[in-house]
Amino acid sequence: MAVSHRLFRPATTTVKKTFSSFLIRSLSSSSSSSSGSSLDPKIDLEEAAAQLEKSSSTSPSPSPSPYKGRNFHWVFLGCPGVGKGTYASRLSSLLGVPHIATGDLVREELSSSGLLSSQLKELVNHGKLVPDEFIISLLSKRLQAGKEKGESGYILDGFPRTVTQAEILEGVTNIDLVINLKLREEALLAKCLGRRICSECGANYNVACIDIKGDDDSPRMYMPPLLPPPDCESKLISRADDTEEVVRERLRIYNKMTQPVEEFYKKRGKLLEFELPGGIPESWPRLLRALHLENDKQSAIA
Repeated sequence: MAVSHRLFRPATTTVKKTFSSFLIRSLSSSSSSSSGSSLDPKIDLEEAAAQLEKSSSTSPSPSPSPYKGRNFHWVFLGCPGVGKGTYASRLSSLLGVPHIATGDLVREELSSSGLLSSQLKELVNHGKLVPDEFIISLLSKRLQAGKEKGESGYILDGFPRTVTQAEILEGVTNIDLVINLKLREEALLAKCLGRRICSECGANYNVACIDIKGDDDSPRMYMPPLLPPPDCESKLISRADDTEEVVRERLRIYNKMTQPVEEFYKKRGKLLEFELPGGIPESWPRLLRALHLENDKQSAIA
């Protein structure tokens, strides 16, 4: 479970712009030939990538942190429902950098009204991926807002999901580490179908109790449910896209699209493969050890 920290020298601004412009021209031409992939004619890949480059530079963070002076630029990969948000959020608190989940950015857009929101709902409810240019545009706006607040570094969750996105990201910033969370498919499916949200406070819970017997190849896996307090019990709802059919389709698309992304970062020596052994109490300390953070006093964060 070792991870290589072979990092590359930062590209000069000229090299970044030249590389990014080449990518943008080629990707724009290919995206325009695809059938209806663009949700909004006002958002194109060139404009979105330019916004991302402008907003990706960070400024010193004013908040105190034991890691002051270190700008973490980390990415979390993993199938939908594996727990990227949970572990990225914990590391965000530990390292003092923002956790930016593109899924949350999309859901915020979905909560708005208008034609764009309707088109997005159609894609999300059928387990389809949102087009690159739209995701990049949302991400660039979020990074720009963080830059204005003095945020330094970030942990990206849910981006990049395609090699196209990874190439654009590499063209405008330097990612230090990519953490790829893995979980057995039967446990992953149960987790997704057990997800619940409180319709009043928005808190997330999971009613699935996962207990998979071990065998010669795999140890037993136990993941207890994360049940709501009494005040939320009667207000639990499921996400519209958390049906078995949609979840399986989402996993199929993810595996097809993201395996090349794993290879992309593996070739660059930046990929950490981490197999989740169970629930949070078992997995969190092991993840910290894999990241060489287990000796820090802050690692006891719950």
